[in-house]
Amino acid sequence: MIVIKFGGHAMTDENGDFAQTVKNAISLGVEIVIVHGGGPQIDKALKLAGVASEFVGGFRKTTPEIFSIVESVLVDHVGPSVAHHLQSAGVGAKAMSGRRGHTLVAKKLTTLVNGENADLGFVGDVTHVRLEAINQILSEGKIPVIAPIASSEDGDTGFNVNADLAAAAISGALDASALIIMTDVEGIYRNWPDTNSLISEITAAELSAIKATFADGMAPKVQAALDAIAKGSKAVRIIDGTKPSALADALSHHGGTLVRA
Repeated sequence: MIVIKFGGHAMTDENGDFAQTVKNAISLGVEIVIVHGGGPQIDKALKLAGVASEFVGGFRKTTPEIFSIVESVLVDHVGPSVAHHLQSAGVGAKAMSGRRGHTLVAKKLTTLVNGENADLGFVGDVTHVRLEAINQILSEGKIPVIAPIASSEDGDTGFNVNADLAAAAISGALDASALIIMTDVEGIYRNWPDTNSLISEITAAELSAIKATFADGMAPKVQAALDAIAKGSKAVRIIDGTKPSALADALSHHGGTLVRA
């Protein structure tokens, strides 16, 4: 089982190379679950609606108005679009929200990766993953394409969850052999943004020791790698998904940054 986080500017190739690579992997017997982001699409929708948004520590502060737009973009548009492109390549796929069947259960996130407290609004921290809806789609011979939207334990509140962290939680719950995080940078840079400081391989313990040094969007990716391994995933590889060959390389255990237990 491999969990792939597909998001950011890696999604701007209209999913063609991505879909074909997934199809090739499936033909080799690899079981795949996809968790998607949609930052650029959300930014566009917010701009069209005239709604300003702010990022703190790599997380989008989420008011009720922003949450409504985020959920609509991810669940009604991005997820179905990813599933459609996979289907067009001959891959069975089904889009679903993390709120479906109480799959992603979360509480309000109040602490940044560096340990600072922050009020982020309706941003969620996944507390547990219920696998029934995911397993149902897998049993149908299809790939689940999951939007990172969660619900509170009582089901009354929805949360916007960072897609990297949602993928980490799902990867751990599935005991995945690997989580592949597709982003728009080469991997984890020890001295961000110095591209000459790319870390090719690191243990979770070593990464944990320096996690407070990361900022902006890199911080949640670092935390996601640590969470995935802590929750049961065997390894995490962070790659530049804007490169057509990057996912195929990652599925062959090459490229980006490998974080291992």
